Amino acid sequence: MTSTVTTREAFAHPALFYRTEQQYTRQTVAFLRQGLANGEPLAVAVPGPNLELIKAGLGADAEGILFLDMTEAGRNPGRIIPKVLRGFADAHPTSRVRIIGEPIWAGRSAVEYPACAQHEALINAAFEGRAVTILCPYDEVGLDPQVIADARITHPTLISGEGRESVSGVFDWQAVVDRYNQVLAPAPDAVAFSYGGEDLPAARRFALAQATRLGMVGERLMDVELAVAELTTNSVVHGGGHGTLAVWAEQGQLVCQVRDAGRLADPLAGRRPPERGQLGGRGLMMVHYVADLVRLHTGDDGTTVRFYLGL
Repeated sequence: MTSTVTTREAFAHPALFYRTEQQYTRQTVAFLRQGLANGEPLAVAVPGPNLELIKAGLGADAEGILFLDMTEAGRNPGRIIPKVLRGFADAHPTSRVRIIGEPIWAGRSAVEYPACAQHEALINAAFEGRAVTILCPYDEVGLDPQVIADARITHPTLISGEGRESVSGVFDWQAVVDRYNQVLAPAPDAVAFSYGGEDLPAARRFALAQATRLGMVGERLMDVELAVAELTTNSVVHGGGHGTLAVWAEQGQLVCQVRDAGRLADPLAGRRPPERGQLGGRGLMMVHYVADLVRLHTGDDGTTVRFYLGL
């Protein structure tokens, strides 16, 4: 049986701040070629246009590297750690792996950004002690200054577009997780349904009826039913036995929100793949997998999970 490579100082999580396509290509290609020289498995998950820059820069060296369009694979930031990063790292348990992940680009919305920032922070917890290097590029020209400031807090190592490397003097990933643990109030026009253990089938029917009324059709109705079933069941089992489901539409998306009395103590809940043979513990991760976006707030007074699906 093989075992996962771990060392105390193994994990590296640098941020690359670039201003031009030339800087982006030069630094990412150099990062990957160093991995090739080390014999490390390599993966690249960045927005489509940047994928093409890297492939062109690598030329023949691109063969054998896993390339993923982050606008698809990481559309929901909450599934990047379990499905993209852990998915690749766990497939190579006996060697160091090297990954480029660019989860934040100029097209990300203000609604998505808090989940993106928390994702970047939680990478540090998810890979602590693992033999993994994850380089995260940031466009200093196209991104809001707050995004760049947060990146300096979520990454212990900073790399300039010219390749100069420095230690972040403000690294504190937990502070970013806490700052974006924002209270989530339902929209004024939301329709709500309160449920207990005996009401779970009715909660699913309520969600499907509201989704249909708001314009949801086809296979995405199955995603609504699955996500609502997982979240309401979690409320009954772990959240005090009851909760409230609210549904509304905004900016072309169906929004479903579940609130209960539970408190999530694990910051990686829903982002940590279950161990082999583990029973349960997959509900919130399944919601991340089917939804376009998941926002979460937890505190002493309870937990709110909100998911978005395009209409």
